[in-house]
Order: sequence, then C-alpha cells, then structure tokens
Amino acid sequence: MGIAAAIGVLSPFPVYYYLWNWPQSWVDFCGRGRDPSKVMAYFAHLLKLLQFISLFSVSAFHWPPPFYFWPLFAFGQFLNFRVYQLLGEAGTYYGVRFGKTIPWVTEFPFGVIKDPQYVGSIMSLLACISWVPFQYILLWVLGYVFMIHVESKEDPSTRAKPLH
Repeated sequence: MGIAAAIGVLSPFPVYYYLWNWPQSWVDFCGRGRDPSKVMAYFAHLLKLLQFISLFSVSAFHWPPPFYFWPLFAFGQFLNFRVYQLLGEAGTYYGVRFGKTIPWVTEFPFGVIKDPQYVGSIMSLLACISWVPFQYILLWVLGYVFMIHVESKEDPSTRAKPLH
C-alpha cells in the first residue's frame, strides 16, 4: 500500500510539469470551443481526489486534532481561497500558459508571500502531520517545491496559441 500511496501523492506533478512546459498540446487536446483552464480544473480535481485517497489509505485519524491543526489549516485554506478569489479559474489553472490574459494582482497575499497557493497548500498538509505518516507529507511538499521551481521560469514564447 505504501508504494501505491506514494505514486498517488506524486501523480499530479508530472502532469503539471508537462502542461507548464508544453501548453499548446493541452490546448490542442481540449479542442475548439473548450476552455483549457476549465478542463484543467476538472482534471486537477480528479488528480487531487487521487492524492486524497492515497493519503487516507495510509492515515490514522484521531480526535481532537493537535493544537496546531486549526491555525495552519485555516490560514492555508484562506490563502488558497484568496488566490482563487483574486485570479479566478484561468489564473489558478495556467490560463496565462494557455494564451489568456490574466490581470496583474498586487493585493494580499501577492506581494507579501511568494507562491501563496503553494504556501497555503503546504500549510494545510503540515496541519495533518499527526494523522499522515511524515514521508507522504514530505513527498507532497516536495512536489509543490518542484512546481514552484518549474513555474518560476516562464518563457512567454512557449505560451499556447488559442484555437478559434
């Protein structure tokens, strides 16, 4: 079960790496009349479900959670919600790589926290460390750190051309 759980936790990151580096192939795959960011959002939710099932398969839950759970989880989810609120679906799901224009945002948490969506997700994962074995949390966090690195280098010449 441990290897399957590790594969499930890591499964989204090669997909995101591919989409970031070769966005035109995703736009072509989605086809005309379909929003590549929306399709990516649906697919990302499916991958996230796979990650959660993988974590649940190796977790041991108890109640009440430790004292640090609530502040870490709440602030992590606040950051994720705020990023989605400011950027919308297209901004959250690689819209800029798919040829969309995303407005530049400087409101909190942008300008204060670098990569707030990943910081929020990492905080939420760390909140669950009393329930989930450390190695699975570490794998997921390393996946996020990998994506932070990948997304820090954006070459505008490799952006997808929208299909009309």
